[in-house]
Amino acid sequence: MTETHHPPDNPGAAVEEAVRRSLALVDTWLHWDGRPCVSEDGDRVYTPHKAVRRIADHLVDHLAQVEALLAGVDTQPDGWHGSLLTLDSDLVPFTEADRDEAHQHLPRLARTFALRVATAGPDEWDRSRGDHWTLREIAEHLTGVLWYAEQVGDLSGARQ
Repeated sequence: MTETHHPPDNPGAAVEEAVRRSLALVDTWLHWDGRPCVSEDGDRVYTPHKAVRRIADHLVDHLAQVEALLAGVDTQPDGWHGSLLTLDSDLVPFTEADRDEAHQHLPRLARTFALRVATAGPDEWDRSRGDHWTLREIAEHLTGVLWYAEQVGDLSGARQ
């Protein structure tokens, strides 16, 4: 990922790190055997494509939330099906091109989030916005995108 210079303690930097860690797992998914992985909570299934899609969707969703909060307007209601929905396209083989695409768009989304938080500045990071999370809380929540990648896991050693 391209190095980004942030103000000290920019909470958005942790989001970039979570994406870097996710991509380390993505790099092992060329060995995926086509069987969906059951999440650690047992409630959902994940595939490489679904995990990448969920990471991207989560970043987009919260980037839009931050923009709305900073603009002082209502956030757009979340009508996505999220992890409950597994698309047919989530079940196709995961190829080198898919890995390369993930390495292109996920870091850009994470960097955009981190840069937006940096631009807002430290005075905005912990400012109360009523019932909404602070920018720091949103960033801390977004570090959880690594969880999606962890549900597929490290497939460098083929599953038995």
